[in-house]
Amino acid sequence: MITASHLEVRVGARVLLEDASFRVGPGDRIGLVGRNGAGKTTLTKILAGEGQPASGSVSKSGPVGYLPQDPRTGDLDVIARDRVLAARGLDEAVRRMRAAEKNMGSTDPAEHDRAMRRYANAETAFLAAGGYAAESEAAVIAASLGLPDRVLDQPIGTLSGGQRRRIELARILFGDNEVLLLDEPTNHLDADSIVWLRDYLKNYKGGFIVISHDVHLVESCVNKVFHLDANRSVIDVYNVGWKAYLEQREADERRRKRERANAEKKADALFSQADKMRAKATKTVAAQNMARRAEKLLSGLEAHRASDKVAKLRFPKPAPCGKTPLMASGLSKSYGSLEIFTDVDLAVDRGSRVVILGLNGAGKTTLLRLLGGVEKPDTGAVEPGHGLKLGYYAQEHETLDPQRTVLENMRTAAPDLDLVEVRKTLGSFLFSGDDVDKPVAVLSGGEKTRLALATLVVSSANVLLLDEPTNNLDPASRAEILGALSSYEGAVVLVTHDEGAVDALNPERLILLPDGVEDLWNEGYRDLVALA
Repeated sequence: MITASHLEVRVGARVLLEDASFRVGPGDRIGLVGRNGAGKTTLTKILAGEGQPASGSVSKSGPVGYLPQDPRTGDLDVIARDRVLAARGLDEAVRRMRAAEKNMGSTDPAEHDRAMRRYANAETAFLAAGGYAAESEAAVIAASLGLPDRVLDQPIGTLSGGQRRRIELARILFGDNEVLLLDEPTNHLDADSIVWLRDYLKNYKGGFIVISHDVHLVESCVNKVFHLDANRSVIDVYNVGWKAYLEQREADERRRKRERANAEKKADALFSQADKMRAKATKTVAAQNMARRAEKLLSGLEAHRASDKVAKLRFPKPAPCGKTPLMASGLSKSYGSLEIFTDVDLAVDRGSRVVILGLNGAGKTTLLRLLGGVEKPDTGAVEPGHGLKLGYYAQEHETLDPQRTVLENMRTAAPDLDLVEVRKTLGSFLFSGDDVDKPVAVLSGGEKTRLALATLVVSSANVLLLDEPTNNLDPASRAEILGALSSYEGAVVLVTHDEGAVDALNPERLILLPDGVEDLWNEGYRDLVALA
């Protein structure tokens, strides 16, 4: 169980939440909602113990599993299966069993006997922690999240960003946690895995808080909603499911507006009467009392919800370029003994629209990284054409320097743009005032997405490489992205699970990985988008 008492949450000088108290116990399936930048990610970090509130306290009475938006593992040489098993302490026993197995084949009788004893001791510890049944359970969870045995047997450092995130999700679901804190758990999951996760959470016996822009997930899983209102710095708690929450929230807002309108009408009458009475010296005290009554009437009102701001996004007018600004031929990439893809050719013509499809792990992100020059291919070459200006949006936000501020990242992206224009652009992406001086490391996933997109806007790019650009965005911000995609005049190479993004792009061609097959786009491929 998690108990939060009188929490105050700040980012810099801005108060996101004040004097909030709540509990998360067994059976509480809570959807944490609010616009991008409202503080959802910051709050879950504090609840997980990875951040500190400005005041107040958080206490936990049992183990908590936390999936951040950008999970990072310390040791990239760890085998993926061991990372999952570590959630129940099985990994060390398995490593000891493997080491003993190697020495059991020794021709030295003494070494053989020692290895047998070490194996027996390790197996005893393994069985005490759940043994083969637990290992099988971990494999089932991993497979349900699109992680087959061949992926589980690889070092984490050889996996894609999406695969690493799914390993972390599998580890958390496999652990003996009483409460789960899940920040956008459906990111990088295919359609089948999302359906499985919905069913898992629907039947979960412990408590959880989930941040998700997947409406179907919150509709089917949550029985409470915490609405984090950044305009009022409060959490509104709704002890109902998602659909009832939407109805109740609108009813609450209508009530607030009625109460405010009535109170303002009465207060105006009191102020008007007080002004008239002040003209008479004998009624000065009465006028002051009347004005105080009016002020008290207004101060007791709940603030009504201000309209959420939305980043205004338009991709840049592309710089002039030749007929084919980007070409690639014979690309192949492997990580160790794992072959990702081979012999991929691609020609990106001026203004063309290409979508890359493939199952998780097929190399979609890897291909974009090669095209963007972030990684080198094992064979083949990427050839820039005349006038090429690349804009690369990375799903893990690698294009941003986490140690530098929002403003510093923008100045790097547009060194020739004057400070006034840089701040104006940042303002259109909802970064204003002290927000521009925040280090990127403290931003939420949605804020990082907005900043990364802002750097594209000032880039004059004529070829955009976009890797899951709608992840971590609320519905209004996602709509802005889709509108920008549909109106952009340059070339786009897109990787996405979002069918709406493909519809907005209206692609001409697709590349199907890992085979590298190129084909003209037709609606028959649309069903593959969510599966990819």
